[in-house]
Amino acid sequence: MTWSIANQSLLEADLLNQESIYALGNGYLGVRGNFEEGYREDMNSIRGSYINAYHDVITIPYGEKLYGFPSTQQKLVNIIDAQGIEIFVGNAKERFSLFSGEVLSFTRELKLDQGYAERRIHWKSPSGQELKLIFRRIVSFASRELFVIDVSIVPISVTGDITVVSTVQGDVKNYTAVNDPRVASGHAKLLTTTAIGSEDDIAYVQNETLTSKLSVSCAVAHSHTDAKQRELVAEQQQVSYTAVFAGDQPITFTKWNVYTDTLRHGEQSLETAKQKARELSGTGFTQQLELQQQVLSKFWDKSDIVISGDAALQEGIRFNIFQLLQSAGRDQYSNIAAKGLSGEGYEGHYFWDTEIYMFPVFLLTQPEIAKQLLLYRYQILPFAKERAKEMGHAKGALYPWRTIAGTECSSFFPSGTAQYHISADIAYSYIQYYMATEDVQFFADYGSEVLAETARLWMEVGHERDGRFYIDEVTGPDEYTCCVNNNYYTNVMAKNNLAWAAKSLQLVQQSLPESYEQLLQKLELTVEEIDSWSRAAQVMYLPYDEKLDINPQDDSFMNKKVWDFANTPKEKYPLLLHYHPLTIYRYQVCKQADTVLAHFLLEDEQSLETIKHSYDYYEQITTHDSSLSSCIFSIMASKIGYDEKAYHYFRETARLDLDNTHGNTKDGLHLANMGGTWMAIVFGFGGVRIKQDSLSLAPKLPADWKDYQFKLQYKGRSIEVKVTRGEVELNLLSGDALTITLYGQSVSLNQGGSYKQKI
Repeated sequence: MTWSIANQSLLEADLLNQESIYALGNGYLGVRGNFEEGYREDMNSIRGSYINAYHDVITIPYGEKLYGFPSTQQKLVNIIDAQGIEIFVGNAKERFSLFSGEVLSFTRELKLDQGYAERRIHWKSPSGQELKLIFRRIVSFASRELFVIDVSIVPISVTGDITVVSTVQGDVKNYTAVNDPRVASGHAKLLTTTAIGSEDDIAYVQNETLTSKLSVSCAVAHSHTDAKQRELVAEQQQVSYTAVFAGDQPITFTKWNVYTDTLRHGEQSLETAKQKARELSGTGFTQQLELQQQVLSKFWDKSDIVISGDAALQEGIRFNIFQLLQSAGRDQYSNIAAKGLSGEGYEGHYFWDTEIYMFPVFLLTQPEIAKQLLLYRYQILPFAKERAKEMGHAKGALYPWRTIAGTECSSFFPSGTAQYHISADIAYSYIQYYMATEDVQFFADYGSEVLAETARLWMEVGHERDGRFYIDEVTGPDEYTCCVNNNYYTNVMAKNNLAWAAKSLQLVQQSLPESYEQLLQKLELTVEEIDSWSRAAQVMYLPYDEKLDINPQDDSFMNKKVWDFANTPKEKYPLLLHYHPLTIYRYQVCKQADTVLAHFLLEDEQSLETIKHSYDYYEQITTHDSSLSSCIFSIMASKIGYDEKAYHYFRETARLDLDNTHGNTKDGLHLANMGGTWMAIVFGFGGVRIKQDSLSLAPKLPADWKDYQFKLQYKGRSIEVKVTRGEVELNLLSGDALTITLYGQSVSLNQGGSYKQKI
């Protein structure tokens, strides 16, 4: 059953979480796992459908607004609701509901290998009318605009007719919450209906955002078994399609919902939606299932991780990988939101989470998706350059801490804009892409420009003194320590950024000299400026404590008092919800991996002993209040030989949403943690690192597992890695012969050949 997420609970609290868990998406369109028929009126639900990057612009309220604070932000919009299907049974027209009558059986499943969700129900109404129902739904990978619902109704004992009412609702609102900065607040009503009606049996609604003036259209077609009567009625904010069936025959009812928006489909988006609804409704639900499974089969062939010895963890890792696929944007407008397309937490914004936690999954399994994620960052580069100027820098690119369309959406600068490291994180992903693909043309077309502009930022924000390069007044990944000098993570990532900005241009010059000259001209670059980046990288100051043999998190961190963990009750975590930021800033306490994360990303900058000592030190003062933390501590525990700790931290990540361990799965899934789970296996237990000269591996087997295996896509090759008790096996499944590094030794792989080594 590790290919299926199954649940039978009808408790309100569980249903809210399951709305996120059973969400479906394809990178463009996402739909939460709501019941088509809804719940009881007194029950809470976060009913939502979303298009990646489809947003409105809202005003940010300030009590005191200073220079450079953003005035507005983008916000993901809950779009037209096409989920609605109500069923009325018998002469009394009793409404089907899992919260009335008697539920004789109920289960819902998310089919990870086939890409659809299903509910199976045996229900008896209060008066004794009895039905069996199957609801199946797909958000299509083959046709990105399509969300289709198929309902099968088998009457067991029905007197009279069965009426099915399908609705397309234009009157929708965003979910709002209070006193949790991780969830959106206010600005619930963001859409107005601009067109509604029917045309040749196609129901349609078009809405427009209040400020950004982006339109979204939904066109709906229906196909079903023969009906006694049917009617399509357009009202003020809703279109209803009603079909009446004889109650003594099985019924199949399929609802074809097609969504378009003006970002991708232009001013003809409504007409496009209508046309696609007509075309797709003629294909049949079975064909859509087959197309979906074909896409998933190809995906899992490259992306699956197989674990023997723990079914719960196997289920968890497959669920996480599947949700990453569902969330990844595949065009120039979109990226991966912190909650994907499963909820409205963090208002649909893109963070550095993508580059550091999610991008690696696609880089080594689906590199074409990885490329698309980079192209989004290239597309918003002009906004990053403008933000740098707004922040007082003469040149360079400061990427927004959180954004959708490219401008800064963070109103709290100490843990927002001050996290300058996001520019180095994005540069890091471009560098990793090159090292995994050797695509010099991509450097010439996009990457070198991003690296150059971000390198310019570091020359602006940093300064050289006494032969060292310093970076002041920034915030690292740890949001419990803000606005400090020489954050180790920021400095070492900036060093990497600067060095590779120069190196990428050298690579372009060697392979594509004409493109190199064009880049120099386009960016107004001189050899002197390029050399200054290399110089700054060489003399970058990296904080180091000789006595402790650790890298201090920043210049002032070690001078602070350690937080009183022993007397902090469990109910006071996460700290950010119970203490003023200034209180937290005064102590040695980390929300998440910071220096430890830097040691993972750039491990060659320090000795293994220093990395180990740093790990030991920071582990004692890290709360892991962020879902981005445990996976990094797992990876680095594997690196330094703390195998039990590595497994402990891994277990905290693998089923975080399935088990709701952070208590907020209802607001959307933790996509960065999902990427971190994959990394904890591949980079942690597998010991995989992407180096400039080769792919490096150092696998180990957790004590609780019998074996595990995964595949890597690297420089046009497909490599299979199998780890068993006492042996590692490498298979080059496709591509030319390749030399990699295994446990520090060079190993040659030939296509179709196998290499085995005792461990």
